[in-house]
Amino acid sequence: MRIGILTGGGDCPGLNAVIRAVVRRSVSNYGSEVVGFLEGWRGPIENMVMPLTLQSTGGLIQRGGTILRTSRTNPFKIERGPERIMESMKSNRLDALIAMGGEDTCGVAHKMHQQHNLNVVCVPKTIDNDLNATDFTFGFDTAVNIVMEAIDRLHTTAESHNRVLVCEVMGRHAGWIACYGGIAGGADHILVPEIPIDLTNVVESIKKRHARGKDYSIVVVAEGAKLEHQEALKDQELDSFGHVRLGGIGETLAKLIEKHTGYETRAIVLGHIQRGGSPTAFDRVLATRFGVLAADLVQQKKFGRMVSLQGSFVKDVPVADGVDSLKTLDMDLYKVAEVFFG
Repeated sequence: MRIGILTGGGDCPGLNAVIRAVVRRSVSNYGSEVVGFLEGWRGPIENMVMPLTLQSTGGLIQRGGTILRTSRTNPFKIERGPERIMESMKSNRLDALIAMGGEDTCGVAHKMHQQHNLNVVCVPKTIDNDLNATDFTFGFDTAVNIVMEAIDRLHTTAESHNRVLVCEVMGRHAGWIACYGGIAGGADHILVPEIPIDLTNVVESIKKRHARGKDYSIVVVAEGAKLEHQEALKDQELDSFGHVRLGGIGETLAKLIEKHTGYETRAIVLGHIQRGGSPTAFDRVLATRFGVLAADLVQQKKFGRMVSLQGSFVKDVPVADGVDSLKTLDMDLYKVAEVFFG
């Protein structure tokens, strides 16, 4: 068989490990050929292709980012986008496509499979961990560890200066990174998109710490968290999937905390640092397992499927199950975090 592969949406550690695993499994075990489409869905639309061999993909397991590069391209917002994808599949003599991405990339893959009979297998990736039908996505563990290390460092400088530090992390609709990273880093308050920010509660929590003799606090806030009664974002530039570019809640919150407590407060935005660098051991292993199963599913002609981690097992599920709705934060986990607020 001849197999195409693409990486769409935001980059994350572990993408190259999947590419490596797909190529190794497909070439060594099945005698197949693999090519990569560059820059996400833009690749098949514009027929940007590169060969992928055992030699060119060797040693990728520790490398962050994606050698195929990526973009947030929505084929359904481009004239004849879906048709051009199918034409590229035909002109490159490809039997199937492996699409790696989050809700948007996998959502396009599902739509292409349903409406245009594209032979596609999906590999879920997002540092936000907000895809359904899988317990974890690769990239998430790396992002959490980066957040944890950052909070560890913030503790020492916050204590030295008797400051409140607000650390803004990624998480558009789901607070998985904020909650896991905040718990692991010993944050004093964690704010997530699933729960509107009660400023009074945050202020009282910080004052309570100071009353106990703790003259500093660390607040972790997800970029998608909103203050109670905050108006919806208006007149903001949207990407091709309709998403607003987020950022700024950390600075807003820091100013409000300082205003209502009188404590010196600063904001830190981790931003794309959470996406960069080498994947953790967990993400390297998960990405490798995902890549091997994706290659197997192609050979078995089980299209319209997505690889998934369920407990300790890697299985396949319908792509629809992964993209029909977002997987928001487990509130039982948030209740664990709340034990340490204030």
